[in-house]
Amino acid sequence: MIEECLVAEFRIEGDDCPLATATANADAAIDARPPQLRADGNVLIQFSAQPSDELSETLDADDRIRYLHVTHTDGRSNYRCLSKHPCVVHELVNAGFLVESMRYENGGATMRGAVVGYDVLRGVMEAAGRTVGVSLQRVYPLRTDDDEAVASGYELTPAQEESIRVAVEMGYFELPRTVTAVEVADELGISKTAFLERLRRAQGSLFGTMFG
Repeated sequence: MIEECLVAEFRIEGDDCPLATATANADAAIDARPPQLRADGNVLIQFSAQPSDELSETLDADDRIRYLHVTHTDGRSNYRCLSKHPCVVHELVNAGFLVESMRYENGGATMRGAVVGYDVLRGVMEAAGRTVGVSLQRVYPLRTDDDEAVASGYELTPAQEESIRVAVEMGYFELPRTVTAVEVADELGISKTAFLERLRRAQGSLFGTMFG
């Protein structure tokens, strides 16, 4: 029985994966799901960003990217593609890092996830030490309350889940409210209208599950 699960956040600089390269060449921030390394060596990646022709053109011009597909919802562009270039995150995953979120910006990346026990954390740290440009930003015990278990039971898009999480962290739902919708939207890098639309859709999913 593992006694403790830890949350760890890593910062990566100097990675030359397609998403890091794209944000270095285009003024964009990318939120990505954990990549899936296929048996043929290609990596399936799914990510989203604010609508940007520059970003789409940069990705499309990258020879390492194949089958780039873009859709638009909730004021975001959602991308799916195959990459012929494995990312640094695979080194951490192989050592036991359970990736929860990845954000690429200005050519770097911040990755947040969990490690099961201190022995695994040491292994991940050793793997990070062998990878140029990877540093541990913070680590803390995973809370054992029921919030995550409840949240996982609702069908929220990654964008909706991120919006709720950031709004909660910034105090948007506190009484009295400590930040405005505009301030939360700025933190997310989207418009006020897009943030409120995400919030309404997320609330619809939550309340529909609870009372439907």
